[in-house]
Amino acid sequence: MISRNTIDQVFETARVEEVIGEFVQLKKAGSNFKGLSPFSDEKSPSFVVSPVKQIWKDFSSGKGGNAISFLMEHEKYTYPEAIRYLAKKYNIEIEETEQTDEQKEQASERESLFLVSEFARDYYHDTLLNNEKGKAIGLTYFKERGFTDETIKKFELGFGLDDWNAFTDTAVRKGYELKYLEKSGLTIVNETRQFDRFKSRVLFPIHSMSGRILGFGGRTLSSEKKIAKYLNSPESDIYHKSKILYGIYHAKQSIAKEDNCYLVEGYTDVISFNQNGVENVVASSGTALTSDQIRLVRRLTQNITILFDGDAAGIRASLRGIDLILEQGMNVKVLMFPDGDDPDSFSKRVSTDELKEYLAENTQDFINFKVSLLMEEAKDDPVKKAGLIRDIVVSISKIPDRIQQEVYIQECSRIMNISENVLFSELAQIDKKEQRDASKRPVQLRPVEPILEKTAQVEEVNELQKYEMEIIKILLLHGNKEVDFIDLLAEETDGNKNEIYTNIVAQEIYLELQDDEMEFTNTLFQQVYFDVINQLNQDQKINVDTFINHTDINIASLITNILMDDEKHSLSDWNRRDIYVKDRDDHLSKLVSDTVFNLRRVLIDEKITSLTSTISEQDSNESILEEIINYSNLKKRLFLQLNRVV
Repeated sequence: MISRNTIDQVFETARVEEVIGEFVQLKKAGSNFKGLSPFSDEKSPSFVVSPVKQIWKDFSSGKGGNAISFLMEHEKYTYPEAIRYLAKKYNIEIEETEQTDEQKEQASERESLFLVSEFARDYYHDTLLNNEKGKAIGLTYFKERGFTDETIKKFELGFGLDDWNAFTDTAVRKGYELKYLEKSGLTIVNETRQFDRFKSRVLFPIHSMSGRILGFGGRTLSSEKKIAKYLNSPESDIYHKSKILYGIYHAKQSIAKEDNCYLVEGYTDVISFNQNGVENVVASSGTALTSDQIRLVRRLTQNITILFDGDAAGIRASLRGIDLILEQGMNVKVLMFPDGDDPDSFSKRVSTDELKEYLAENTQDFINFKVSLLMEEAKDDPVKKAGLIRDIVVSISKIPDRIQQEVYIQECSRIMNISENVLFSELAQIDKKEQRDASKRPVQLRPVEPILEKTAQVEEVNELQKYEMEIIKILLLHGNKEVDFIDLLAEETDGNKNEIYTNIVAQEIYLELQDDEMEFTNTLFQQVYFDVINQLNQDQKINVDTFINHTDINIASLITNILMDDEKHSLSDWNRRDIYVKDRDDHLSKLVSDTVFNLRRVLIDEKITSLTSTISEQDSNESILEEIINYSNLKKRLFLQLNRVV
């Protein structure tokens, strides 16, 4: 179990913008950063990170918290796993305390899959470097491919011996359960036996964005045609091939820095580029590009450059991926290598400077590329040429931005020597067809609900909690501030006009609520309120960081939502549009008074309703009636202070 001292040190050291910046491309927005949500599919950024408050908020999904909660949401870490990840990132030594048997049993099935995958990575990597057969076969292969020792260690490459059970027997002997070896796909189990999936293959570990091992790609060194050249881990709870890109862990920082991502096909393409100094490169691992993979890149950059070798079939398959990228609102460029070269071979025969120069000088827009590629097929055939033009207009129709569409139409008109009006007409027809197709799709109708009754009930239940939430919000945002207050009730009863006194906001609220002997109806609000008052009594000051870094995720999330609520305007740059948000400090005294009075008003209403329900027609209820009258008079005074009409 991780010690409290280590946890405190992690919270003190970790910077939320640095942690999230490894997974999301963040851009400065005033005192904050903003970016595209990693939890939903969106075109406009609604994800805000506050370096000052050390918290984040995703306004599209409603999620928020600190660096720990981000890792728990994004990477599905448990709390201890997130602490360990940050401790490793910031070189913090982890102090351990003894775990109970119960704590050991609480490891999740998902975490067990990660553990066996990480053991497999270490086992196969060690076999490659230290086993005689591993060195003679696997290491020799990688050396012949031109990979250095440093590169082999960086990508944690491995080798599986030509032995049916070498890995499985070792893993079971080390205490790893066979069911997790099977679920991860590392071991194949049938009715008669169990054996290693990656027997006699060189291995490429596939990392998540945070560096965890999700699965493996294995390449056979056998020349037998019956054996599949490449073999990947099967789908599991942690590995989904369509949602990960090979190399994303090693490339993410470079992609964000260069604001561009090179997309290649294979593992060795990625590794060779990295070894030659170009690190912002990922691979789709030989599969058709998916929307999930594109969104993974879009968190880091809006720009993708697809690198093609001379394989015509591969190029045509990749062309379909261009439309998917355009649909996501991203910018696409393409590059062809010389005949006979692919990214792997080309990067090995040129220097770093020559590679970067070639990439810079030979990258072209997707329209120019499509035209040059398909015109070769169309030649002088007018029917084929018309088909080519339609094909390009279909690609342009995928672009969500209308201005970009028009620019590309103009470019297509120039290259193809065809009227812009004709191209715009074709674009309009495509849009109409898509709208017709969309209208034909069956619409899922939700059952009719009693909306009015439900709405009335929600409002009745939530009004009290609305003001309870406002109390908590004022305490956290303004609790330490000193403000001038007006004794409104004293002014009415004693005739002492404008009696002004100074008090700390948190102390004023505490005194007001203590007079009413009030308890919050929401247990989470009540817990936060007790913690705030406890801090106030001990330190004479509220420390919001203790709530942001609270071990109770529900409290940390509540506090984040409150603190980030005022940051919504940063998404729209209202100040730049001459729309200014009113500063609460200007009317803080009134805000406190009105909130407390409204809270009392709702409580009085509930009390009157409760008393009224106890009145019996037969018995004498003078004391109850008198109590109702007193509460009603108090309610009138509150309405006067709130400028309401009873």
